[in-house]
Amino acid sequence: MANITQLSQLDSNKIYSYADYLTWQFEEAVELIKGKIMPMSPAPNVGHQRIARNFGGIFYNYFRHKPCQFFFAPFDVRLYDRKKSILASQDIHSVVQPDLCVICSLDILDLQGCNGAPDWIVEILSKGNSKRELRIKYELYQESGVQEYWIVYPNDQAVHQFVLDEAGRYQLKAMYTDNDIATPHLFPDLAVDLTEVFEA
Repeated sequence: MANITQLSQLDSNKIYSYADYLTWQFEEAVELIKGKIMPMSPAPNVGHQRIARNFGGIFYNYFRHKPCQFFFAPFDVRLYDRKKSILASQDIHSVVQPDLCVICSLDILDLQGCNGAPDWIVEILSKGNSKRELRIKYELYQESGVQEYWIVYPNDQAVHQFVLDEAGRYQLKAMYTDNDIATPHLFPDLAVDLTEVFEA
């Protein structure tokens, strides 16, 4: 079988698995959502990277003495319906790279990344990926059982906080703006100063 080094070698109508994904050798970053290839946006701009860095500093200070761990993209997160147990690579059809994620069940971590739903995901919108974060990933994270999902809007300096309810559906818990203190539902003693997050 020929090495897959370019996206053009793949069939956009085919359903691929994580086992396929592991064999690809092209430079473009992609995600796999329900077996479909989703090319990622070009490298994030400086503003996006600053926000991720600022979140990272806050997360590092909070989580360094706690059992949960956080990770930055690029970091493979394999997702599937939360009703299923851990699956083998050939049975997994969704692989995403959230900007930041927090994982408390460390048994789902392996050498390749995270095999299952993180507890908390933070996605920072970039030009060209808003549709994916707002609809496709929202539904995927909900189905997979990601307990808390934050969508960060850099241009508006705002954060929307979604939390799974008892029925497993996301509810909008809060909408924060640039000078608010945002509080994760899962970690109520963590105060995220959005002035600090959005500072240049």
